[in-house]
Amino acid sequence: MSFQISIEASQHSFCAEAAETILDAALRQGVALPYGCRDGACGACRGKVLSGLIDHGKAQAHALSEDDRNAGLALFCCAVAQSDLSIECKEVRSLQDIPVKTLPARVQKLTRAAPDVMIIELKLPASERLQFLAGQYINILLKDGKRRAFSLANAPHDDAFLQLHIRLTPGGQFTEQVFAAMKERDILRFNGPHGSFFLREDSSKPMLLVAGGTGFAPIKAVVEHAIAENCERPMTIYWGGRQRADLYLMSLAEQWAAAHAHIRFVPVLAESAPEDAWTGRSGLVHQAAMADFPDLSGHQVYVCGAPAMVTAAKRDFLNQCKLPEDEFFADSFEFSNDPKNKPD
Repeated sequence: MSFQISIEASQHSFCAEAAETILDAALRQGVALPYGCRDGACGACRGKVLSGLIDHGKAQAHALSEDDRNAGLALFCCAVAQSDLSIECKEVRSLQDIPVKTLPARVQKLTRAAPDVMIIELKLPASERLQFLAGQYINILLKDGKRRAFSLANAPHDDAFLQLHIRLTPGGQFTEQVFAAMKERDILRFNGPHGSFFLREDSSKPMLLVAGGTGFAPIKAVVEHAIAENCERPMTIYWGGRQRADLYLMSLAEQWAAAHAHIRFVPVLAESAPEDAWTGRSGLVHQAAMADFPDLSGHQVYVCGAPAMVTAAKRDFLNQCKLPEDEFFADSFEFSNDPKNKPD
C-alpha cells in the first residue's frame, strides 16, 4: 500500500510506501526536504502535518515534544504515513538552503576501479547525514591544514555512503597516501558541500553531459539523481579518456542507456591502445559531442574534467554550436595556486 503526500506551499507531491519514512520517500523521488541526522535527534527535518495520520516512529522527545506532536508537528525522517497526507515544510531549492558542515567519516570501502583510479566510500557517524545537491564536492581536510577537493559521485537520495572517485597524481600528497597507505576503517575529516555545479531542475531542455576521466564522478551523481526523480529530459552522456581503462565504470553508463530510452551514452578514447581493440569513437570528447550536436541553442550542457577540456568545450560550444552562455555549467578540476586547495 502507498500513500500520496502533498506539500502545501509548492504543491509538490510524492508517494510513500508502507513503512517508508516521509523523508526517504521524498528523497527517493527527487523532492529535496531538509534533514540533518536522519535519526530523529536533530530536528532539521521538522514540519507540520496539516491533514492525515502518521506514526511518529523513533522521533526523540528532546527534538519533538508531546506538545509538538499535539500541535501536528513531526520529524519527517522518522514519521511514516498511515493515510494520504498534506504537509507543511521547507524545501531545499538553492545552495543557500544547505548547511556546510565539518564532519568525520570512516573509510568504509576502497575499490581500485582502474590502475590509477580509486573509488572511496565514506560512512558518516550514525547521528549525521550530509545534505547536498547532485554534482557538488567536499574538501578533505588534511592534518597540516591543507584541503583536497573531490566531487561526490553519489546522488543525494543515496547517502548511506559518500562516494569519491580519486585519480592518482604522481607526487600528490593525498592521492599517493590513498593508493599506498589508506585502508578501510581509517578516519578522514571533510568540509562541505561546496560548489555551484548541480542539476538545474527548473529546465525542460535536453541535456548534454560531457566528462573527462574522473570528471565522471559528478556526472554520475547528476544522472542518478535525474533517474531517481523520474526526469525524462533527453540526456546524452559523453565520457572521454585516453585508453579503455580510463572509462572505469563504462558498464554502469551502458546500463543507464539500456534501461532508459531518453538516455544515450557515447564513450570516446583519445589514444586507444592496440590491446583495447577499440571500435568506438576516437578523438577529443567535446569534439565528438560537437559532431553530433552542431546546434546546441536549445540545450543545457554540463561539463566536468581537466581545465583544458572544460575551457575548450566552453569556447567551442558557445562560439561554434550556439550554446547560450547561461546554459553552460562546469566543474573544472583545477590545480589552485593556493596550496591548501591543490586537488592531489
